[in-house]
Amino acid sequence: MSPGRGPRRPRPWHQPVHPKPSRRRTQGCLSGRSGSVILPVRTVPEGFSARPPGLVGGGNSVAPHHQHRSRCLHEHDEKDRAAPGHGGYGGGAVSARLRGIAQETERIVAAGTYRAPGGHEVSLAAAVDAARQGTRTHGPQPVDVPAFQPVPTRIEVTGESSLEAARRLADAPADDTPAVLNFASARNPGGGYLNGAQAQEEALCRASALYACLLRARDFYDHHRAHRDPFYTDRVIHSPAVPVFRDDRGELLDRPFTAGFLTSPAPNAGVIVSRTPERARELPRALELRAGRVLETALAHGYRRLVLGAWGCGVFRNDPAQVAAAFRAHLEPGGRFDGAFAHVVFGILDRTRDGAVRGAFERAFADLPPDAAALSSSRTAPAVAGARG
Repeated sequence: MSPGRGPRRPRPWHQPVHPKPSRRRTQGCLSGRSGSVILPVRTVPEGFSARPPGLVGGGNSVAPHHQHRSRCLHEHDEKDRAAPGHGGYGGGAVSARLRGIAQETERIVAAGTYRAPGGHEVSLAAAVDAARQGTRTHGPQPVDVPAFQPVPTRIEVTGESSLEAARRLADAPADDTPAVLNFASARNPGGGYLNGAQAQEEALCRASALYACLLRARDFYDHHRAHRDPFYTDRVIHSPAVPVFRDDRGELLDRPFTAGFLTSPAPNAGVIVSRTPERARELPRALELRAGRVLETALAHGYRRLVLGAWGCGVFRNDPAQVAAAFRAHLEPGGRFDGAFAHVVFGILDRTRDGAVRGAFERAFADLPPDAAALSSSRTAPAVAGARG
């Protein structure tokens, strides 16, 4: 600190700048087969400043713990992402395509409608407005949960993306709205969504109205930008019944579905270990407490079907075994949430050479009794254990 100067003030939160309104027709998928819209983009909300795309926010991204590249449009990791070339960005052509999809998604959300591949008009306006108005931040204090009647719990560990798992649960006969854990950036809503990043949060934002909901939770991002602790906090943003209208490839859906989103950052273990290694022993307990807050929020809002995953196991460098253990402690027989949920899917889009991330979750849940066993239902791997519905 320079003589005569006071403590350094934290930088204000800057939101990535929105693309300029355009009247040009933009395709809604990589192949160009889906519908399109010709509508202006939503402007930056009042009280938010804009960040040019070339600036990096947060400054605490770290190299991935498991080096891999996904062939899909996103990976299972998450970052404090704000600029191209930083963290989970692919090549220039891929980032440009993803930016284009993000721009069209913003136009669709602003308009509240899109033309589906089948040629019919899909209206989203009422659902988007309800999801935005219903978005709330919970925590860091415990969330009150209602008493529940225990039900048989089916736990799956799959090779699906979060979107694939959510769509499968939404299409299930029970037709309950699933809740999806968003592996969030603590400081930037949507992470690098507008700039073409490829991680899980960005994929969720490209496919849905989630980004518009996150902009309603300014208190969440203001707090984490003002406090630089890489453990972050146990705050959780809940966004109810958010319309999802794209698939993982960026193609518009003929029939959108809704999902609740639970937005919560895992601790940044990479930064913790490198800067304050003596605090690394706090990570298992921090993960367990935060996982509990996520499950509290889900139960408080009546969800019985969840999509979880390898939360914080990418560039945040959390140990997959520790993350799996954190959730197991709550869901296993005798755990606080034993029987609270009917169906829990750990969707893990693992592109590591040896499948180490997914393997850690399979091992964590494989030895549970038959009424809460793990099922691997990946398109590429056989089941490892039975599960009951």
